[in-house]
Amino acid sequence: MGYLYETHLHTLEASACGKVAGADYVDYMRNKGYSGMVVTDHFFNGNSCIPGELPWNERVELYTKGFEHALAAAEGKDFSVLFGIEYNFEGDEFLLYGVDKDWLLSLPELLSCSREEVFRLVHQAGGIMIQAHPYRERGYLTAIHLTPSVCDGIEIYNSGNRDYQNALAYQYGKERDFIATSGSDIHFFPEEQAGHSRSMGYREGNLHLDAMGGMEFPEKITSIQEFRDAVMRRDGLPVMVLGKERIPISSLPEECEVSQGPTLPVIWH
Repeated sequence: MGYLYETHLHTLEASACGKVAGADYVDYMRNKGYSGMVVTDHFFNGNSCIPGELPWNERVELYTKGFEHALAAAEGKDFSVLFGIEYNFEGDEFLLYGVDKDWLLSLPELLSCSREEVFRLVHQAGGIMIQAHPYRERGYLTAIHLTPSVCDGIEIYNSGNRDYQNALAYQYGKERDFIATSGSDIHFFPEEQAGHSRSMGYREGNLHLDAMGGMEFPEKITSIQEFRDAVMRRDGLPVMVLGKERIPISSLPEECEVSQGPTLPVIWH
C-alpha cells in the first residue's frame, strides 16, 4: 500500500463544530494507518469559533492554533501535519491547499473578495482550490452552488455525506475531468461520528457509517507544497477507509452511480 493522507479535518481550536483538539488527532490517525493529515478548519466566513470582533491578526493567530498544536504533537513521530483552510461563500466551501498563515495575515480584506478574486489570490500564492462536498445537502442550506471556473478540482468522496450526494459529485467530476480528492471531513473520532451520522439519518441500512476518507499516494509527502503538486499531477488515489482496508472510490457503485438527483436547486456561477 502507498501513503495515506487525510485531506479534510477540523479541530476544536478553530471550528465551532470541531470536538477534537488538533494534538489529539495525531496518534489516532497514525493508528488508523495515515501517514499525515491536512488541518482544514472553517475560516471566519464559515462555522468558525474565532471571535469576530478581534483584530485581524489576532483572529488569524487563533485560527491556526489547531494546526500548530497538531504540528507540535507530531514532532519526531514520522507523521506529516499540513496546513489548509476551508473557505465558505454561500454554503459552497473550498479547501485551500498551499497557502499559509503569512498569506492570511497579509490579506485583511480577504472576506470581502468574490470567488474569482479568492481563486486568483490563492493561485498567486501558489495554492489550489478544491470544492468540498459539491452536492452536500443540509437543513441549513437553501441551494447547491457550483462554480467550475474557480476550482482546481472537487472532493468526490466525503465520509460525512450521503452516498447519493457523493455519487453526484463523482459524476460531476467525471463529466468535467476534474482532479478528484477524498476526505473524512472529520470533526470527531469515527466511532462518535458514526453515532452522530445515525442520529442524522445518514446512510441507514448500509455498512459505511464508520468509514473515513483519504488520498493514497505512492510517495511520502512532507509539505503542503508536495501535497499540492501530487494532487495536481493526479498521483493520489481517492479511497474510502474501513478499518485497515482502503477501497478505491471508483470501485464502490453506491459512491459513483447516481441513484437520485439533488433535492436542492443547483445554482451555477
